[in-house]
Amino acid sequence: MSRKGRVLVAMSGGIDSTVTALMLHEQGYEVVGITMKTWDYAAAGGSKKETGCCNLDSFNDARQAAVQHGFPHYVLDIREEFGGAVIENFVEEYIAGRTPNPCVLCNTHIKWSALLKRADALDCEFISTGHYVKVREENGRHVLSKAKDLTKDQSYVLWGLGQDALSRSIYPLGDYLKTEVRQIALDMGYPELSKKAESYEICFVPDNDYRSFLKRNVDGLEERVNGGNFVLADGSIVGKHKGYPFYTIGQRKGLDIAMGRPVFVTKIIPETNTVVLGDADELEQNIMTVGGLNMVKYAAIPEGFEATTKIRYKDAGTLSHLHNDGDKVDVHFYEHVKGIAPGQSAVFYEGDDVVAGGIIRSSAKVPGL
Repeated sequence: MSRKGRVLVAMSGGIDSTVTALMLHEQGYEVVGITMKTWDYAAAGGSKKETGCCNLDSFNDARQAAVQHGFPHYVLDIREEFGGAVIENFVEEYIAGRTPNPCVLCNTHIKWSALLKRADALDCEFISTGHYVKVREENGRHVLSKAKDLTKDQSYVLWGLGQDALSRSIYPLGDYLKTEVRQIALDMGYPELSKKAESYEICFVPDNDYRSFLKRNVDGLEERVNGGNFVLADGSIVGKHKGYPFYTIGQRKGLDIAMGRPVFVTKIIPETNTVVLGDADELEQNIMTVGGLNMVKYAAIPEGFEATTKIRYKDAGTLSHLHNDGDKVDVHFYEHVKGIAPGQSAVFYEGDDVVAGGIIRSSAKVPGL
C-alpha cells in the first residue's frame, strides 16, 4: 500500500471525477477506480442519448483513463438499490404533493453507502468523488464546507453525509476553479475531456421531463388526477388543471390558464387535487419547519442559532434564526423568501461551513416576524 493510502474513486467518465482520480494518483495515493451504474437511460423512453453515470461511453472513458495510468477499475451495478430507494421516493413525493430532491437521497443513502461498502471490500482507507466541496476535521468532527469555486459548489447536495462518510472522504477539487480543472485535464493530455459538456439532468428522468416519467410509472395517474381545480387563496375556482402532481411550487409557465396577469403555483393540496395560484408576493414566506436532520459541524444546533439557510441549489441563502422543536427545526427568516417547496432540502451554513441539513416539511408567512 502506498504511503498516502489506498483510495476508491467514483469515476463517471466525466472531467471532474477523472481529474480527481488522476490528481490523487499523481499525489501518491494508491487509486482504485469504480463506476456505478444506477439506471438504464435507454430503456426509460428518452429521446436523447444516455448521459452522466448511465452512459456506456462514459464507462469506457473511465476504464481507459485507469488503464492508461496503471490503476484498477471496476463497474458496480447498483440499479436495484437505486430504483428501490431513489425512484420510489421520487414518485411518492410528487404523489404526496411535494417536490423531491433525488440527488440528495442518492448521495446520502445509495452512492456513498455503496462506495463505503466496496471500499471496505477492496481494503481502501478512503473514498473520493469529483464533487466541488471541502472537508476538514475540527473539534472532533468532520466539517463539510463550500468549495473555492462558488459557482460549482456542491455542499448543498451533500448535506446528508454522515460523519463516517466524511471522515473517509477526499475532495481534491474543492480547492480549484472549474476553469483550472479543465486546464489540468488539458495538461494531462485529455483535450477532448477538457471540453466535455456537463449534464444537469436527473439521470433517470429522460429529457428532464418528470411529468411524462410519472405518467409512465404510476398506473392510471393521469386519469385519476386530471380535471382538478385551480383556485385562488380565497378558495374561488378559476380553472381546471391536469393533475396536482404535474405542478411545482413557484411554477408560472405551462399553467395553461389566462388570468390577465402572471400567476404562480403557491400551494398544492393533494387530498382534494387542488392547485392554489397567486401573485408573486404570495410566494413570499418567512418561516418553515425542517425535519430529517443530519448534523454536520456540531452534534446539535444551539437554540436560537443564527445561520444562512439555502432552500435550493442555486439559492444564495438567507439569514435566519433556528429554533429546536424535538426532531425538527423551526426556521425564522429575517426577510421574506420566495418559493419554499416542501420536499426540497434546507441547508444551514455558518460562513462556508455546513452546520446541518434536512427536508422542508412546511412553510408559512407570519406577519410581524
